[in-house]
Amino acid sequence: MKIEALIAVRYLFARKHRSVVNIISWISLGGLLVSSAALIIVLSVYNGIGNITKDLFGTFDPALVIEPAEGKTFHTSDLDIAALTTTDGIADLSQIVGETAWITYRDRQAIVRLRGVDDHYRQLSRLDTLINEGSYTLRSGQSGATGLICGGEVFYEMGMHLPASQPVAVHIPRRGTTALGFSLDEAFNIGYAYPTAYFFIQQDIDRQYVVTDIDFVRSLMNYAPDECTALALLLDEGASPEQLKKEVAALLPSSLVVKDRYDQQPLYYKIFRTERLGIYLILSLIVLISTLSLVASLTLLILSKHDDVFVMKSMGMTAARLRRAFRTEGLLICAVATVAGLALGFVVCFLQQQFGIVKMGDGNFVVDSFPVAMRAADFFYTFLLVMTISSLAVWLTVRRARM
Repeated sequence: MKIEALIAVRYLFARKHRSVVNIISWISLGGLLVSSAALIIVLSVYNGIGNITKDLFGTFDPALVIEPAEGKTFHTSDLDIAALTTTDGIADLSQIVGETAWITYRDRQAIVRLRGVDDHYRQLSRLDTLINEGSYTLRSGQSGATGLICGGEVFYEMGMHLPASQPVAVHIPRRGTTALGFSLDEAFNIGYAYPTAYFFIQQDIDRQYVVTDIDFVRSLMNYAPDECTALALLLDEGASPEQLKKEVAALLPSSLVVKDRYDQQPLYYKIFRTERLGIYLILSLIVLISTLSLVASLTLLILSKHDDVFVMKSMGMTAARLRRAFRTEGLLICAVATVAGLALGFVVCFLQQQFGIVKMGDGNFVVDSFPVAMRAADFFYTFLLVMTISSLAVWLTVRRARM
């Protein structure tokens, strides 16, 4: 071991004779430790919340969906459905017809996004597992009545009740109509359906979506039996959406495009990435502030070792080597504090994962406690960030010190 490293280790673990130096050294180490742990904990919790939100969006947004590149609808007869269903990684597919509709119930009304789905949609999504009240019923075999599964906010704002004794009137502008008629019958196609259930998934979904039978929506839109606005694909467990997106695109005509979840909700994922970057920058500022105590600690240490510096220079040690020794000690303090902080963050996140110590609070939440998802990349980039900022502070401090 070089003499500079020996001196650095000796000063790091030796007992400080001056209380102020001792206290500030522990403060600097503790500040970096807490900053590193905070970075890991906050990022891991944010990852957990992000994963839950993505899963909830996944209930409505399939892993892959086929939509027209231009226009609103397409015909499934124009596709090679057999080739799609036999592609490795694709388990099933579901036809979807989406449309904006005006619904009225008693004396209340709302504009909603109507989503007509077929029988395969229940297997493709987990909507039936997220229903708060009622049952996943889109058609009644006995009465022939159509069912509506409403978002929770739509359900309550419309004043609906279960079981429903009065139907919801669904109004959709007549296809090809260029001007409003003199009556609702002339301007709109009107259908009636009964609320059968409601769900709570995510606010943007709960306040605007209503799911119903695809044939009901087709009849209101005057669509053909094979006409739809989207074709959702159910992937096998472990299948790669990125790879299948390329394979499916090769099977489609140029008039159709394949979208993954990032393409279906571009605004949400951009906001998610921006918020994560913002959190990282804010916590980086906290790390930067924590390094101020490291600067003070290292400065006082150099001043307190004035006699040692004089002796070592008398023995022939150059100023450059002395600076290297103090620089090494500063880096050792940074490394010890950062590794300890990462370990503390890991322990806290692990305990939260296993026991759910910190609860979400009273209310209707999807999970009881704050979710946590640790990622190796977060540990690596946190270590890199803290060491980079700290190393720069150490280098500047030692460079300006008189030896």
